[in-house]
Amino acid sequence: MEGKATEIATLGEFGLIDHLTKDLQIRNSSTLKGVGDDCAVLEYKDTEVLVSTDLLIEGIHFDLTYVPLKHLGYKSVVVNLSDICAMNGTPRQITVSLAISKRFTVEHIEELYAGMKLACEVYGVDLVGGDTTSSRSGLIISITAIGDAHKDKIVYRNGAKDTDLICVSGDLGAAYMGLQLLEREKVASQGQIDLIPDFGGKEYLVERQLKPEARKDIVAILAENGIVPTSMMDVSDGLSSELLHICHQSKVGCRVYEDRIPIDYQTAIMAEELNMNLVTAALNGGEDYELLFTVPLHMHDKVKDIKGISVIGHITSENLGCALVTRDGAEIPLKAQGWNPLA
Repeated sequence: MEGKATEIATLGEFGLIDHLTKDLQIRNSSTLKGVGDDCAVLEYKDTEVLVSTDLLIEGIHFDLTYVPLKHLGYKSVVVNLSDICAMNGTPRQITVSLAISKRFTVEHIEELYAGMKLACEVYGVDLVGGDTTSSRSGLIISITAIGDAHKDKIVYRNGAKDTDLICVSGDLGAAYMGLQLLEREKVASQGQIDLIPDFGGKEYLVERQLKPEARKDIVAILAENGIVPTSMMDVSDGLSSELLHICHQSKVGCRVYEDRIPIDYQTAIMAEELNMNLVTAALNGGEDYELLFTVPLHMHDKVKDIKGISVIGHITSENLGCALVTRDGAEIPLKAQGWNPLA
């Protein structure tokens, strides 16, 4: 980062927190007290509280050679809000904890926070607390998201039933292709000064990787249409992996049709360039943060007409297993080959 560089130690922990959070606005009536005391104070009167947490570690979950800090801040918030949306809930608050190594300046952390604050603004969420400490191994980000939903509207992974339709929002595989593109440019630029990468015609893929969105809009659209899914997850680790989670927890099988999986044109072009199997990328890529959900069969006409949602298959009885039906009608067993955080 160019220009001014202020060592974090000159502000101290509380000085840094004050500096970063002094202009935070409260957007939710459930937030009674935000940053500035020993605890945040929240009040939920008529709804159930949803809580999700995520840990992002430099060198494992993100690479700062090509991820701008503002994008990282935005994405780190959004991936947590996506978990609240995946329960058919509304995100309301987040806490942010950081472990920061000495190579980061106050200005670096301001950039990170700018992205976090933008995500809070876009999604109507309050930043209500957290912690900062030092790190010997780069940057570590821990975010907890808090949201709510009415008891009868919360959607779990274990409610899918035989004959339910399998639906997904948006398109799949684009974030994975964006990652391949960024990694390729990183290798190409090694040892070269001021090389400007060429993402012409592939901007969508880069955006899907660096700046994903939580599908709060889909939660709202389903509610408007009177649809409460029988099961739901967000696609963070890959479609195959998430479908297998739903089927395992619901004790059912599934059939997904290759020709119904929604794939963007740029994703297809990139897969061809990299000589990769397009459907494999869409099934196993991950980080799309789209919503995968099931609805009863009788809702077919209602759900198929909603823009941005694709019906990609159906739930079967457990003994039939989980399979992808190819374009020529062959059945291939689904395998969880997506992101494994412990591998």
